[in-house]
Amino acid sequence: MNQNSPSTIVITGASSGIGRELALEMARRGHRLGLTARRMPLLEQLREEIYSTINRDIKVELAILDVCKTDTVAAALHELFVRLDGIDTIVVNAGANDITSIGTSDLENELKLIETNLSGAIATIGAATTHFLARGKGHVVGISSLASLQPISNQAAYCASKAGFSMYLKAARIELRSKGITVTDILPGYIATDIVKGTDISKLPFAIPAAQAAREMARLIEKKVESGVVPAFPWKFVRPFLGHLPERFAHY
Repeated sequence: MNQNSPSTIVITGASSGIGRELALEMARRGHRLGLTARRMPLLEQLREEIYSTINRDIKVELAILDVCKTDTVAAALHELFVRLDGIDTIVVNAGANDITSIGTSDLENELKLIETNLSGAIATIGAATTHFLARGKGHVVGISSLASLQPISNQAAYCASKAGFSMYLKAARIELRSKGITVTDILPGYIATDIVKGTDISKLPFAIPAAQAAREMARLIEKKVESGVVPAFPWKFVRPFLGHLPERFAHY
């Protein structure tokens, strides 16, 4: 159980990877949950795991949400917020990644990646912020990436989407602070999830399991930090240099 009183947290992209592990971690800490993803069967499996291994009394509500269908995001989230009797925090986690080569990759795939990571995130934040403004308080958490700071070869679209997302979060923090809304930007490094499927994890610098990442993220979320990196070591010390490293470090 967390040291603070339990809160109600919505996590998007909760059916797998970081979102799934974060849902489990937040349940262990006693928080009420709203979980969204495109695949309801996986969400139902996750809820049953929470009930059977953590606590059957924790409130866990589920909703299908495809953040790429931006015109449906607000209505879907509003309905979930009502079922939860209001929320305290939204974790904007739904995202995608792919290896893309400039000039040879399918343009549609690159644009879809940006639509998911940036347009979908903006739609999600907008819907949650409307709810928070009505309540006079709230917490927006964006799961961005260290790739927002350091360009990586064969991932130009991904880097661009995350750089845009982090900048949006920074601007939102400035705009919403006086309205009682906290904004947190979390920058993970390499995490062993399906998003890097097909990549040799041993070759990725300082890669960590998703469960470990979720524990570190949960602490950052509960502390309501403005920005944090995961894992803290070594990225907390390397962060000031990201974006200024020689180009040879942008290949893997």
